[in-house]
Amino acid sequence: MQARGLPDSSATLPEADFLFGELSCYLKPDDISELQNAYLFSRSAHSGQFRQSGEPYISHPLAVAGILGKLRLDSQTLAAALLHDVMEDTHVSKAELSDRFGKPVAELVDGVSKLDQIEFQTRADAQAENFRKMLLAMARDVRVILIKLADRLHNMRTLEVMRPEKRRRIARETMEIYAPIANRLGLNNIYQELQELGFRHLYPTRYRVLNKATRAARGNRREVVSKILESIKQRLAAAGLEAEVTGREKQLYSIYTKMVEKHLTFSEVLDIYGFRVIVKDVPSCYVALGALHSLYNPIPGKFKDYIAIPKANGYQSLHNTLWGPYGTPIEAQIRTTEMHRIAEAGVASHWLYKSTDADLNDLHMKTNQWLQSLLETLSDSADSLEFLEHLKVDLFPGEVYVFTPQGEILALPKGATAVDFAYAVHTDIGDRCVAAKINGENAPLRTHLRNGDRVEIVTASHAKPNPAWLNYVVTGKARSHIRRFLKTMQYEESVRMGERLLNQALQSLGIDPLMISETQWEKLARESGAKSRKDLLADMGLGMHLPAVVARRLAAPEDIASAGNGGGVITILGTEGVAVQFAKCCHPIPGDSIVGFIKKDQGLVIHTHDCPVISKTRGHSDNWLDVAWGKEIARHFEVCVRTVVVNQRGVLARVAAAIAGAGSNIDNVAMDGDDTYTTMSFTLQVRNRYHLAQIMRGLRGIPEVARIIRVKG
Repeated sequence: MQARGLPDSSATLPEADFLFGELSCYLKPDDISELQNAYLFSRSAHSGQFRQSGEPYISHPLAVAGILGKLRLDSQTLAAALLHDVMEDTHVSKAELSDRFGKPVAELVDGVSKLDQIEFQTRADAQAENFRKMLLAMARDVRVILIKLADRLHNMRTLEVMRPEKRRRIARETMEIYAPIANRLGLNNIYQELQELGFRHLYPTRYRVLNKATRAARGNRREVVSKILESIKQRLAAAGLEAEVTGREKQLYSIYTKMVEKHLTFSEVLDIYGFRVIVKDVPSCYVALGALHSLYNPIPGKFKDYIAIPKANGYQSLHNTLWGPYGTPIEAQIRTTEMHRIAEAGVASHWLYKSTDADLNDLHMKTNQWLQSLLETLSDSADSLEFLEHLKVDLFPGEVYVFTPQGEILALPKGATAVDFAYAVHTDIGDRCVAAKINGENAPLRTHLRNGDRVEIVTASHAKPNPAWLNYVVTGKARSHIRRFLKTMQYEESVRMGERLLNQALQSLGIDPLMISETQWEKLARESGAKSRKDLLADMGLGMHLPAVVARRLAAPEDIASAGNGGGVITILGTEGVAVQFAKCCHPIPGDSIVGFIKKDQGLVIHTHDCPVISKTRGHSDNWLDVAWGKEIARHFEVCVRTVVVNQRGVLARVAAAIAGAGSNIDNVAMDGDDTYTTMSFTLQVRNRYHLAQIMRGLRGIPEVARIIRVKG
């Protein structure tokens, strides 16, 4: 690596002098001196490099440090910001940075460099894998993502020099990834600017049209806004409150999303201005709320108390929408000075205000809990796409706040159910939940929760997760734990089924399965790419390997020569779980002649012998197995029955009563017909063919039933 001599500090850029002047307001002189060294080192490393705008490259690290300086981050973070591109764009090593600026700074630069190496693709699996990398970097040190967010913000501010297609790609990344993370970390200013810049570059025409319309409307509404602002100040003063009141124009992206979601034209979006009231303490917030209500009428259902129940990112304010003069709705936010600081800085307030304040501690505890829960989800997820599915729920939440029986508040995503609540309380409660009480009344587990609900979960020691829960749970934690349980259960059942299939194949070769040595198993597992004998058996149970092939590979040549000396039939009990599937095309039931087909990723699929669907594939003998029903089967099976009836009043009730009288349950019914005849197609639960015959005999006794058949294929 070439040696670099540091240039004289007098040669610093004006932007650097301005930055260090700003930072000296809260950093110690020793910290400023260290940052100046980092700046000079970075400038030397980037010497001769220029941005596409033509500016010296060092202007970019300076701008990133400036953004973080406004958040008053610590000197280590600022030094890493100044150095964040030297490892990626120059020959500087991590060891050299560690020697010169300390290990923490080097680790931060290394973390940001790894994020910079992420190439976001349009392919979902690649993008999902990149999310995993980003999360791991965040979990190690949240300052890594703070630097990356500042880096992205400056790049978005200078995006005009890029080609249009690259601008759109970067803008889409920003709105899908970086802006939601900034929001989740409570960095409100960065979040809003990233959204606005992303909107501007992703939809340039829409942005220009909306910007022009807003500018035109601004002049027309300026007088109204000034009048409202003055009225609010006077009313708060009359209430004896010292308050800072500001009017603000809504962001273009916020107006645009409202137009899209509510199908409004721009002229129909009346509340494009909002007002913020900042007071000294929490009691004053509620006094100010009362003063505003005495000035303008509140709109019912539009009040939100984020002070009593803070958002997941620590944000606190009173939100209210009021009817202003001339029937114009206006939005008002009321908060304390401390709440305003946290609302602007979010998780960065830890460095911005060195304090033992309980709110700040609670905010960072929540952030750490969120990161840890995502790490837990990551470890539970089988692949990147599954993890991405969980992560998007956590990044794009609409909050629902509910109470435990002890009065504790839990924040859940919009659409969360009682099962999501159970897993949010504790994994064991989620795994063992059987019922729920919402506001003291029994409710189904799939019930969607609403703000203010008091939820109590009823558990049972024998209970276990139900696969049907995956159809309605929304939180990543619930989905990942349910899937993990199901995969574990599927694995164990697949191992048992694989062992049964292999034993049958070995016996058909005249080989005693107990005579297979551990050495033979280890060799075969290694050659098959399986980690262990158990994994190999599970793969066989799921149809990944054919038992006949595995048996021959385990057997000695002399054993294969005597193949055909014996045979085995797989006994089906109906309790094998997910390792055995009953084909939907023919719905086999005990008493039917059946055959088994080994299907990849599904395991053993059972068909009836006369199933029309399998007639074309019966020639592939390696995939087919002899199977038979066991003697003791204590479960019900689905069967399809079609009944043609005379179209008379009450006939459906009589048919349903006959089915119930025969001890069967109706899973599904579909009807089709004309004025004379109606065809009823039932999916019934039966024990066996004898039970089905009883049901059909009972139906034939109904005078209106003209015809009844069992449907296969």
